[in-house]
Amino acid sequence: MFDLIPKKGGLENVEGFYFDGVNVGMKQEGEPDVAFIRSDVLCDVEALFTTNRFAAAPLKHYKRYPDGFKTNFLLINSKNANAMTSQKGIEDIDEIFESLKSKLPSIQNPIMSSTGVIGYRLDLKKIISSFDKFDFQKRDSDLASKAIMTTDSFKKEIAFNVRVENKGSFNIAAICKGAGMINPAMATMLCFIITDANIPREDMKDLLKKHIDTTFNAISVDGDTSTNDTVMLLANKKSGVYDKEAFSEALRQVMMNLALLIVKDGEGANKVVAFEVTGAKNDDEAKIAAKALSNSLLVKTALFGEDPNWGRIASTIGACGCECDEDSLTIYYDDVLIYSQDKRELDKETEREAFEVMKKDSFKIRCDLGVGKGAFRAYGCDLSYDYVKINADYRT
Repeated sequence: MFDLIPKKGGLENVEGFYFDGVNVGMKQEGEPDVAFIRSDVLCDVEALFTTNRFAAAPLKHYKRYPDGFKTNFLLINSKNANAMTSQKGIEDIDEIFESLKSKLPSIQNPIMSSTGVIGYRLDLKKIISSFDKFDFQKRDSDLASKAIMTTDSFKKEIAFNVRVENKGSFNIAAICKGAGMINPAMATMLCFIITDANIPREDMKDLLKKHIDTTFNAISVDGDTSTNDTVMLLANKKSGVYDKEAFSEALRQVMMNLALLIVKDGEGANKVVAFEVTGAKNDDEAKIAAKALSNSLLVKTALFGEDPNWGRIASTIGACGCECDEDSLTIYYDDVLIYSQDKRELDKETEREAFEVMKKDSFKIRCDLGVGKGAFRAYGCDLSYDYVKINADYRT
């Protein structure tokens, strides 16, 4: 038995970690743009990265370390992805860390993570200037979570204290960024999770993989997959407490809550929608259909216009390649049946009920394919005028 107790704030709920965010001139008006997460002991670390073939330099730098390496320092910058910068981008990271070691000789196997515009090398002078501005003894999750934001409209952080019967308790916390270029595999985002749980290294990897498909890999804002996507878990093990079932559920809730915050913060988004596909031939086909719905531009614009046009839902399912039949298909908006074999044309009352559902900030579209037992739930948002405005002048 265990209890998950939500805590206020974020990273400050886990002892032994330090974090800060400062401005070095990459963001306007003094907003923090570089952050660090430091541990006072070496941590086990596991990470999952983007499937984009043009993975950014920080990901390549991380993968130079041997399997099972430990770290005590993570540096994160926004505004520049350090992607498509070739070998020079990796060498720039080496130069940054050589400079950092002169300020903080205790760091071992430092990790870098970046987010922002693709195709430009880091401004080394600005990044390195952060080392004179950081307070390496500080524990300010607010500044760190704000420093990693790009087009995000709000910071994203979460924390739990996990009490395990007859064992004691451990803590888990995370910060995350993401609002645009969001598409499963993974979502376009950075997520940094820290814990004092005494978790075995092999469980860190297994549990990250276990929960990624139903959390960060199940969301979409615009169907674009970034070069920098990262989910990272660091464990200092200071609590001495661990229970696999309890940690698994805590990690799932951290990842699920942050994934939904990303969808909520989708660039210009007004609605969070769950696309639940049931009755598919198998789970894999259900996943294909659910993700197709979450990525469809026509579906997204219908959500924005609050138009209960089930034709866009049906068309997307029919085109996604999974087994389906118009005579066995049913479509619901929350509990409102809007399509079935016997109900193909929207009457005024059904359209009114569906419209009332679509006016809500969040709701569910459920599609039962009626051909098997496969099921999957994906998450998406509407696509508004503001999305175009934000991304039309992203570099400016």
